Amino acid sequence: MRNTGTLFIVVPCYNEEEALPETSRVLLGRVAELVESGRVSPESRVLFVDDGSTDGTWEFISGLREVSGYAAGLKLSRNRGHQNALLAGLLAAKDDADMAISIDADLQDDVAVIDGFLDKYYDGADVVYGVRNDRRSDSAFKRRTARRYYKTLLKMGVEIVPDHADCRLMSRRALNALAEFKEVNLFLRGLVPLVGFPSATVEYARQERKAGESKYPLKKMLALAWQGITSMSVRPIRLILSLGLILLTLGIAAIIAFAIICACGHPEWQWTIILAAIAAACGLNLTAIGIVGEYVGKVYLETKARPRYIVEDYFK
Repeated sequence: MRNTGTLFIVVPCYNEEEALPETSRVLLGRVAELVESGRVSPESRVLFVDDGSTDGTWEFISGLREVSGYAAGLKLSRNRGHQNALLAGLLAAKDDADMAISIDADLQDDVAVIDGFLDKYYDGADVVYGVRNDRRSDSAFKRRTARRYYKTLLKMGVEIVPDHADCRLMSRRALNALAEFKEVNLFLRGLVPLVGFPSATVEYARQERKAGESKYPLKKMLALAWQGITSMSVRPIRLILSLGLILLTLGIAAIIAFAIICACGHPEWQWTIILAAIAAACGLNLTAIGIVGEYVGKVYLETKARPRYIVEDYFK
């Protein structure tokens, strides 16, 4: 059993001016309750990370220091995306916190899960994953695509916890281990399981968004899925090799068929076979070039070793 520790709740925010009044009230109140009950130390904080918002998000976060002693804020110099903003908050918290919980500003991840996270942490788990067991608040389309999303990642060889997004608890040693991963192309849902250490899961029901609009429309969801596959797996390149071998086999079969047809006195079919073979080969080549190019592009970005984010302001 662990002793009472310092908790940081990390909340990445991008243009969340509408949602933050309710989100801050709920989370700051929850931390105050946990401190009062003795479950976490008085040094605990809710760390709001402004990911280069263009509305009044940072002004609201800055004002929270006058409202609650449990409020902390971190501002990135520009928009770097959800994964980078989340990582910035986690790495900023790791030196002050015994454990950090990440949760989105829309509060679709039920804050009641925090109690379950703490129970598992004090029982010895270094990583606790929040797993959604009820997605009735999502549209039918989003539920279907979410299931397909996790199945695809698993088939591609990505280590991922199904129905887990980015709501999780990580201990200080897990955060220190995460800091050792230096890649620029971030996919935290795949990186965190690579950290190892004892882990556990806590199930919860997904809630309706409290305010504002979703920051993950279909286009961004697809981009995140592609980022996960190409950042964590080389299986797409191996699939290209398999397709190439299949096409080679079909090409040889087409040549044999062409020879047989010509020998049987039907030379008019030769152009159909030739055109079909050329079209298939061109399609495969373009697909292969595109996928390999995606990996080459990621290698290019990694070798530059540019900072994943730059902190403009931080208070705690």
